[in-house]
Amino acid sequence: MKENEDENQLRKTAIDFIQKTIKEKTIVVFMKGTHNFPQCGFSAQVVNILRKNKFTFCDVNIFSIPYLREEIKQFSNWPTIPQLYVKQVFVGGSDIVSEMESKGIFFQEINNLIESHK
Repeated sequence: MKENEDENQLRKTAIDFIQKTIKEKTIVVFMKGTHNFPQCGFSAQVVNILRKNKFTFCDVNIFSIPYLREEIKQFSNWPTIPQLYVKQVFVGGSDIVSEMESKGIFFQEINNLIESHK
């Protein structure tokens, strides 16, 4: 019984962290690794697109908190990492971010989200 209680508490801690982070930060990337040391190509791709567009962002290494990887997927109802949030709105993963960038709409869409949620 104690194990389940411990696991539940760890999961709650992860969920609380997710909610607090996306509420406090304008742009957040939940990713494998950090912006300086991405641990997968998809995470690196999102970081590079954000940098190219000169956005300041917060990176969260999903390996840094127990159950964070599982809970962010549940939270967003999205199965993959990385995940980009802007002003508490889930934008998408690397596929969506890359598609927006290739269509030339990423910069404007992110700015629109920032402006509309001030």
